Amino acid sequence: MKKLFFAVILLVPTALFAQSPFDGTWKTNFDQSKLSPKPIVFSLSNGMYECTSCAPKFNVKADGSDQAVTGQAYDTIAVKEVDAHTIHVVAKKNGKTAWEQTRTTSQDGKTLNVKTTSYPPNSTQPVTAEVILGREGTPASGANATSGSWKIQKVSESENGLLVTYKGTGNELSMSSSTGSGWTAKLDGKDYPVKGDYGVDSVSIKRIDDRTVEATYKRGGKLMSVDRITVSADGKTLTTVSDYKPTDRVSTYVATKQ
Repeated sequence: MKKLFFAVILLVPTALFAQSPFDGTWKTNFDQSKLSPKPIVFSLSNGMYECTSCAPKFNVKADGSDQAVTGQAYDTIAVKEVDAHTIHVVAKKNGKTAWEQTRTTSQDGKTLNVKTTSYPPNSTQPVTAEVILGREGTPASGANATSGSWKIQKVSESENGLLVTYKGTGNELSMSSSTGSGWTAKLDGKDYPVKGDYGVDSVSIKRIDDRTVEATYKRGGKLMSVDRITVSADGKTLTTVSDYKPTDRVSTYVATKQ
């Protein structure tokens, strides 16, 4: 789970094989993926920013200063109104910027463009992403034009955020990414540490069948997501159905072997 407002990370395990079908480097293809249709809902009005679709929900001052939040993958968030159609958002973890965004609506207010730069904790190279969203319903009167309910239409991301590499050895799997995140876990359903990821800090892996495994991710002992990952019979495609529990958002990510 990437983390980001929209940033996406695939964490993919393997099975107990001498030659694992999960081994190799995989690249996410957003054109083939299907993100959750649940809307993203937030508003900026009267100097306050509220994220209704966040879990847990929060309401903070939108004066550009760091505001403390709880239960998120970040500790503080700073929201600033740039103009009637644009806001800038910065999230920090332990005083360091985790990601920053510029959200801008079209002049007719029907489309929202979100440009995100994420700063993985174990990498010197940021990950950039751009998300296009369509408005659902009517905009709130008197609020910044970015406010409202939005549904994701298109996602693009820099290549360093799309690639992950997996290696299975006996009953153990290792994952590494170009952003510095990774883990090593046995396929025994026990929790193992995840490094370099703001969103999760542990993973447990269970084998379902020869080409399918289930990965369970937690943060601070709290369940974050349950992902079912399947490699196609020809070994060229990896499909992850990710159930993000805090917001009950289920997305399907498709990756191709490189």
